Amino acid sequence: MLISYVKPKFMNIQENISLKPYNTFGIDKKARFFVVVKSSSELIEALKWGNENDLIILILGGGSNILLTQDLDALIIKIEIKGINPDWESNEHIWVEVGAGELWHDLVVFAIENNWGGIENLSLIPGTVGASPMQNIGAYGVEIKDVFHSLKALNRLTYEIEEFESNQCRFGYRESVFKNELKGQYIILTVTFKLDKVPKLKLEYGAIRETLAKHNIETPTIKSVSDAVIEIRQSKLPDPKQIGNAGSFFKNPTISIEQHESLKAEYPSIPGYQNEEGMKVPAAWLIEQCGWKGKRFGEVGVHENQPLVLVNYGNGDGRAVRDLSIKIQKSVFDKFGINLHPEVNFL
Repeated sequence: MLISYVKPKFMNIQENISLKPYNTFGIDKKARFFVVVKSSSELIEALKWGNENDLIILILGGGSNILLTQDLDALIIKIEIKGINPDWESNEHIWVEVGAGELWHDLVVFAIENNWGGIENLSLIPGTVGASPMQNIGAYGVEIKDVFHSLKALNRLTYEIEEFESNQCRFGYRESVFKNELKGQYIILTVTFKLDKVPKLKLEYGAIRETLAKHNIETPTIKSVSDAVIEIRQSKLPDPKQIGNAGSFFKNPTISIEQHESLKAEYPSIPGYQNEEGMKVPAAWLIEQCGWKGKRFGEVGVHENQPLVLVNYGNGDGRAVRDLSIKIQKSVFDKFGINLHPEVNFL
């Protein structure tokens, strides 16, 4: 039996909309209902309508960390709350409140144009600002927690706006309280970052120094560091506009020092970087050692330059990507005894 839903006149709620333009994998699945919200008041109204009609409600940002495996009989709310607003400043820092719907890289560019340091190493990361603290995104020695001050989020149960400071977010490696204890309970509206008015460059990670040297840059700026990061990322990672992907599909696993030493005896070239929990091992190295790099299976596969990236060549199905990821996980565990965990959320 078909259910008729009365849609509010003041909201442009669309029906049976393809989500292909709204996910970086480019997977063509449909949403039963779809609406864009540009303010907290619009968000509250959309939530109330969805709840009144007993709909499953899913929140969408930039679509860069999701894998669609089916049509969604749900209300999809796309967050497009914008604004980059300097809040207050001291002699050394400036606090900037940013709307959750702003594209992350647009914020990086804005900060660089104003000579605000701290996020230049995070250049070209896909997605929106609202997703950045949820994932505690990071690259080249910098994570969101390093520049995070606070965020405002809507409580989905009470419709109240609450503020979270850094210690309340419980940031970890690609983790936060919003992916664990509070998963699905809040929707991030704005994030406030504490940026440096006198930039402190971090050049010791990855190939940043080598890239700067290649261009004969002896006195780098945040702009030249950003340019170097962009060059490195573009050399390794495919552009989602050209080939569907969600960036790094798996997290880099951390294993015990003892397990790493045992594996090193058998695989002398295995890399590892010590952290507080043990030894972090690059997932890309593990996947490549298992022979997956560059492998194609119909319309999906593993990228030829970066085995950490699973791709959709055009007409791939999300279930095929999911099945491929499971096979990769099994092969890595069978060979090394290491579990890989996806960064991507399956829907």
